[in-house]
Amino acid sequence: MQRRNFIKSGGLAALTIGVLSGSSCNVLAPAKTGAANAADSFELNELSVLDLQEKMANKTYSCRSITELYLKRIADIDQAGPQLHAVIELHPKALEMADELDRERAAGKVRGPLHGIPVLIKDNIDTGDGLLTTAGSLALSDNYQTEDAFIVKRLRDAGAVIIGKTNLSEWANFRSSRSTSAWSSRGGQTKNPYVLDRNPSGSSSGSGSAVAANLCAMAIGTETDGSIISPASVNNLVGIKPTVGLWSRTGIIPISKTQDTAGPMARNVTDAAIMLGALTGVDPQDPITQHSEGRFIQDYTTFLKADGLSGKRLGVEKSAFKRNAATDDLLNEAIRVLRSKGAIVTEVELNDTLKNAGDAEFTVLLYEFKAGLNDYLRSSKSKIKSLAALVAYNKAHEATMMPFFKQETLEKALTKGGLKEKEYLDALEKSHVQSKKAIDRLLAAHNLDAIIAPSNGFPVCIDLVNGDYDNGFYFSSAAAMAGYPHITVPMGSWHDLPMGLSFIGGAYAEPALLMLAFAYEQASKKRTSPQFRPVVVS
Repeated sequence: MQRRNFIKSGGLAALTIGVLSGSSCNVLAPAKTGAANAADSFELNELSVLDLQEKMANKTYSCRSITELYLKRIADIDQAGPQLHAVIELHPKALEMADELDRERAAGKVRGPLHGIPVLIKDNIDTGDGLLTTAGSLALSDNYQTEDAFIVKRLRDAGAVIIGKTNLSEWANFRSSRSTSAWSSRGGQTKNPYVLDRNPSGSSSGSGSAVAANLCAMAIGTETDGSIISPASVNNLVGIKPTVGLWSRTGIIPISKTQDTAGPMARNVTDAAIMLGALTGVDPQDPITQHSEGRFIQDYTTFLKADGLSGKRLGVEKSAFKRNAATDDLLNEAIRVLRSKGAIVTEVELNDTLKNAGDAEFTVLLYEFKAGLNDYLRSSKSKIKSLAALVAYNKAHEATMMPFFKQETLEKALTKGGLKEKEYLDALEKSHVQSKKAIDRLLAAHNLDAIIAPSNGFPVCIDLVNGDYDNGFYFSSAAAMAGYPHITVPMGSWHDLPMGLSFIGGAYAEPALLMLAFAYEQASKKRTSPQFRPVVVS
C-alpha cells in the first residue's frame, strides 16, 4: 500500500524542500553516459498492445523476438545502465512460452489481444511454475507456490507471456512507519526512470518503473491504498484500481480483505482496458467476486470513445488547489482540456469529509493483515507459517532484513485480535462504510459522472535514512477505503517529474470511468517516455 497516507508530519514544508526547489537527495549514483538515449533507440519503445499484435500478424516480429527484445531491454536498463532494479526475477522459461504461442498463431489460433504479449507481475502474486512469491522479503525465499493465482490463470489463458516478477515495497509497504517506498530486502531499491534519485512510489514500484521504462508491454500491480495509483501517477502511466471484487485476490499475499485488489498498469488507457477485461471473473475461492456476477465485462474497450467527455459532469476536489503553483498549473490545464471536450467541471469536497478516517483505516488494516497473512502463510510453501514467525525471523536477521527501517507495523498487527472485536468493527464502520456513503452522496448531490483530482504530488527523493516524506497531496484513500474504482491518466510533468489525473466513481463504474479517462488521454496526450535523468534539471 502507499504508506504516505498515514504520515502525520512533513507536509508542505518537506514538499518545498524536497521537490519544489528542484534539489536532489543525491542518494544514488548518476546514470551512466548514454543511458538517456537508450529509451529512444529501443525498437519497441512505447508500442501498444495493438501495435505489437499488428506486428506479429504481419510477421514483422514473432512472440519470441518481442520477448527476446524485452529481456535484452531488462538486461540493458534494469540490470545495467541506470540499474532501475524494477525486475526482481526473470522467468527461465519465458522463451519456451513464447515459442508455444508462436506455434499456436502459426496454426491459426489467436486467443485474443493479449496473445503473445510479454507481461511482468508483482512479486506478491503466486505463480505455480517455479517463480518465487516473496512480497520482497528474504524471509519467504523458499516460497515456491505450486498453483497460479486466479488472475495469473486468467492471464495465461489470454495468451500473455509472464516474463518475470517486479520488485515492490517490502510487504506492500506495510512493515514500518519509517519505510522507504520501493525498497525490499530481496530486491533492493527501485528507481524512478524519469529522475533516478526520485522514488517510483509504493508499493507497486517495480511494476510502475518497468512499464514506464518499456521493460515489458504492461504489468500487474496490487493496491490496498494507493499502491497502483501512486506509482502509476509518478511513472507517467495509466493505472486502474478496480472495484474490490472485480478481480480475484486468491493467491495474492494480502493486507486487507476489504481493500485489496490487483489491477493493470500500462502506458495507455486502451492497453489497461484490455487487461482489465481479460482478468475478470467469479472465483469460488474469493467470495467477494460473486458480487461481480453480471457486472463484469470482458471487453472494456467498447467504452473507449474520443467524445466520451461531452456532457459529462465532473467534480474536482477543492483541496487539491493552492498546494503549489506547479500542481495548480497542471490541474488547471487539465480542467481546460476537459471543458474543451464538453465536460462540466465544478468544485466539490471529498477529502475533508473523510479527514478523520485515516486512523480507523489503519486499525482495520492491522486486524485484517494479521488474519489474512496468517491464512496465506499457513498454506504456503514457506517455512514461515505465521506473522509471529515472520517478526521473529526479521529480529533474528536484523542486519539483513532491517538495515534501514524496522517492523513496528508488523509488531502492531501482531497485538491485534480477531475480526469480531469491537475495535475492528467500529473502525470498519468509520473507514469502509463511511467512505462508501461519502462518495455515493457526493456523486448523487451534484449528479456527477466522476470525481477528479491530481492523483498525488510529484515524486519525492529516495531517502533511506529518514524514509518517505509527504509530497503535498494524496487522493487514493477515499476510493481505497470504499473499495471503489479509481483510474489515473498522465496529466503532465514539471521538471521531468510526472503527475497523473484521477477519476473515481461508485461501485463497478469502470465503463464510465474508462470512457472519461480515454477521452481525456486522447485530448491531452501527456504520456512521454523517460530519459533516465540522474537528478532534477532546471
